[in-house]
Amino acid sequence: MHIQGSIEFTITERSLERVVAEMPVTAGNKNPYGVVNAGAILWFADVAASILVMGPGEATEGMKGFALAITLNASFLANQSEGSFKAVSSFVKRGRTVSVVRTVVTGAADRLIADVTTSHVLSK
Repeated sequence: MHIQGSIEFTITERSLERVVAEMPVTAGNKNPYGVVNAGAILWFADVAASILVMGPGEATEGMKGFALAITLNASFLANQSEGSFKAVSSFVKRGRTVSVVRTVVTGAADRLIADVTTSHVLSK
């Protein structure tokens, strides 16, 4: 069995308090049942949250100060087979060492898809 996929999304808003991103539903992020794979939804939420914690700088491979997730808690509440998802990440607590972020993923007609809380520590 050969399985292949791809995930991509666009940051549509970025401030010190909030990150908003949009991910299209494509064949590359769907599971065999025709809806978006839970791992793709979690990756989408985690990266949006990491970008928020990192602040205004750009990420580069091997950089110091990258926001590493240390806990992830996700509730998957719905799914869809077409259209796009929107992720909105905002701080629950912004700390010097550990920050906690809530990311709400919605779909068509603002339907709640996932509620994801992540804790991050900046790498050294």
